[in-house]
Amino acid sequence: MRNFLNFLRSKTFLIQLGLALMVLIVLVFLVLRWLDNTTNHGEFVEVPDFSKMSVMDMRKSVEESNLRYEVLDSANYNPDYPRFSIIEQNPKAGEKVKENRKIYFTVNPSGYKTVTVPQIIQVTQRNATSMLRAVGLDVERVSYRDELGKDMVYFIKFKGKQIKPGDKLPKTSKIELVCGNGNISEQARINAESN
Repeated sequence: MRNFLNFLRSKTFLIQLGLALMVLIVLVFLVLRWLDNTTNHGEFVEVPDFSKMSVMDMRKSVEESNLRYEVLDSANYNPDYPRFSIIEQNPKAGEKVKENRKIYFTVNPSGYKTVTVPQIIQVTQRNATSMLRAVGLDVERVSYRDELGKDMVYFIKFKGKQIKPGDKLPKTSKIELVCGNGNISEQARINAESN
């Protein structure tokens, strides 16, 4: 044990310990410099605002900013934005990111997707309205005609033309419901009296 303690106090051990510390410090310094250069530490690019830009213009702008991009699935159609333009981006405009960072884009599709008109004939107006809203259609107006079933849907109209359940319409289309007012039509009375 005494020999080991003497070795720890010897000039040879202290010189080698000093050399090992110097090599370690130089290695740490070189690694930190290499990391600074390869990771561009402290260097950022400000993300431009791509909203309402066409996909072609967005591509040019992304390349000029030394960024990368990925287009995600199109969102629901938004009439406030041009067709095939950028609706959303992540990270947001103005954020600071590293060069070569990937920006994710959501693109406005060419129009509303189509939905199927549900079976609402012989359904109450209230239930029919809920069923239509559930699929993305709106009731623009309700008109009434002489039919026995009060507030019962008898016809569906879109832009003045009669349509049937199962027809396809663009989402958010506005339709008209033709319902009964609870009165028996004159024709029905004549037919009933003639029998």
